[in-house]
Amino acid sequence: MTLQGRVALVAGGTRGAGRAIAVELGRAGATVYVTGRTTRERRSEMNRPETIEDTADLVTKAGGEGVAVAVDHLDPDQVRALIERVDREHGRLDVLVNDIWGGDVYLRFGSRLWEHSLEDGLRMLRLGIDTHAITSHFALPLLIRRPGGLVVEMTDGTAEFNAAYRADAGFFYDLVKVAVQRMALAQAEELRSYGGTAVAVTPGWLRSEAMLELFGVTEENWRDATAREPHFCVSESPAYVGRAVAALAADPEVSRWSGRTLSSGELAKVYGFTDVDGTRPDAWRYITEVRDAGLPADDTGYR
Repeated sequence: MTLQGRVALVAGGTRGAGRAIAVELGRAGATVYVTGRTTRERRSEMNRPETIEDTADLVTKAGGEGVAVAVDHLDPDQVRALIERVDREHGRLDVLVNDIWGGDVYLRFGSRLWEHSLEDGLRMLRLGIDTHAITSHFALPLLIRRPGGLVVEMTDGTAEFNAAYRADAGFFYDLVKVAVQRMALAQAEELRSYGGTAVAVTPGWLRSEAMLELFGVTEENWRDATAREPHFCVSESPAYVGRAVAALAADPEVSRWSGRTLSSGELAKVYGFTDVDGTRPDAWRYITEVRDAGLPADDTGYR
């Protein structure tokens, strides 16, 4: 699998899935622009230590070319300037990954619409929906210059899982993640005549930096967290969904997926990649068939 000569933009690549996607695209040889609000000089409201410069360094170390650009994707002028820079420096954009989020700090699990802070809820919508629309608005004219462009909208949950209301996460989070899936469908239709493809991609239960901290574990001893949460046995590293997106980007027949919402576990079966431990976790099938069915935690047959 090679992406030599290809140019990608991972919007929201500071940490988690976005960072891993950028690194795996770089490992395949791509030039990857990594954007976000947290730099070595300042932090976003997420107030976490990961930076876009660190992600870009990891991309380069993996074999690609990482380029860090500080961008607030709610500011159209900043996004316009970003795309103008990509155009000026490379004259092409082959892969756009919209992974912008940053709304975790506003989540209030279990809160009903009228109980949730309206200001915080609307901020979540701005961070998770408006940012994606603004970025695609400016990026797509560059992406469609060549047939074969790919847009990946990062979401949380398969279409089947999200067809039911996610009461635990609440109104605003549910709306953001379903809206992102619809945005992938809309862009798929609009890109079709230009030879472009758009999909939504979801990881499973992601062992992001924040999740590992929450459980007090590292990637090396993550299974220790199953003593506290047994169903964490089906979790996956960020590299898993990174490899999923890299496989899509390198697939000459990627248009077969256009408009669909795809999971890392589903794509692993098709493209043959594994997680870092050599397994292929299928989290969303597990969540439906085991966790939500009230069965004891057991990842047998789901890795």
